[in-house]
Amino acid sequence: MDRRPGLSVRLKLTLSYAGFLMVAGVLLLTAVWVYLLEYVPDDWDQRMLHENPNRQLLTYTFAPAAATVLAILLVLGLLGGWFLAGRMLAPLTRITEATRTATHGSLSHRIRLPGRKDEFRELADAFDTMLARLEAHVAEQERFAANASHELRTPLAISKTLLEVARTDPDRDTGEIIDRLYAVNGRAIDLTEALLVLSRAGRGSFAREPVDLSLLAEEATETLLPLAEEHGVTVETHGDITPTVGAPTLLLQLTTNLVHNAIVHNLPGNVPGQGRVQVTTVVRPETVVLTVENTGAQLTPQLVATLTEPFRRGAERTRTHHAGVGLGLAIVETITRAHDGTLTLTPRAGGGLRATVSLPATAPRG
Repeated sequence: MDRRPGLSVRLKLTLSYAGFLMVAGVLLLTAVWVYLLEYVPDDWDQRMLHENPNRQLLTYTFAPAAATVLAILLVLGLLGGWFLAGRMLAPLTRITEATRTATHGSLSHRIRLPGRKDEFRELADAFDTMLARLEAHVAEQERFAANASHELRTPLAISKTLLEVARTDPDRDTGEIIDRLYAVNGRAIDLTEALLVLSRAGRGSFAREPVDLSLLAEEATETLLPLAEEHGVTVETHGDITPTVGAPTLLLQLTTNLVHNAIVHNLPGNVPGQGRVQVTTVVRPETVVLTVENTGAQLTPQLVATLTEPFRRGAERTRTHHAGVGLGLAIVETITRAHDGTLTLTPRAGGGLRATVSLPATAPRG
């Protein structure tokens, strides 16, 4: 915003310091003057001034000395105040320079202000922390944009290739091409919808209302029951009533993604009942907890730590049926953060994954 020119902070501090020094000097000289008038004897130094009263003599001798002292104090206050203000504001100058550097797009710059802890160093440390988080966020957004562009470009490129085949080869079975185009188009639609959900949850622009997380878990399980039967996976749901506050649609999406992920990335379905998914809800003093765990392949902590990154999948997950678009757990984490909760992913000792979502608890209604 445009502002009119004004005095610098250094000059304001200098004038304030000099003004305070002058006021202190005037008060001190006034105290000395009152003291002399109160306690000087009446016959004080009559030899120096035979005709004037002692108080008049005191005025003539004290006033010039007081004026000289005030002048010296003014000069010292201005010079000393200017020097001290510069020393005190030097850290602020470094913070300002770092801010200007950041506004030009360089987020890797850090202030790293030396010295012991004070207000300026707390401000510098907070600014460095903000820059670090902003740099990480920008890098994450750049990776996300690049990955999203790649994921969206893939079905479009496949559709273009299929259309070129249909145009150049009229004798080709159009039914097969239409089926493949339908599948590719469905994947593009799923990806676009997932991106919209991710964006909406990330903004946090949604209405909140009381929600029972256990009911959402049951609804998600019933919806995905045919998929579980197709994969030969047994799903068990049990737990307590878990009241919280949030957007029912987004929390249902969260629960559905967790259960879908647990069903799809499970043990091979050639042995019915071998794969299992367990969905539980628990109430704690200040939180409600949704846990979804499944059997499956052995996962390393290093791999699990990357599963919430957009478009990140394990190597064995990229070509499985119903594998999704690589945004399932990323959406879960975003929705969880938007509801002031935490998502914890841990590998199970016997193989598979345990996903735990903790949300703020509310008092049950009625």
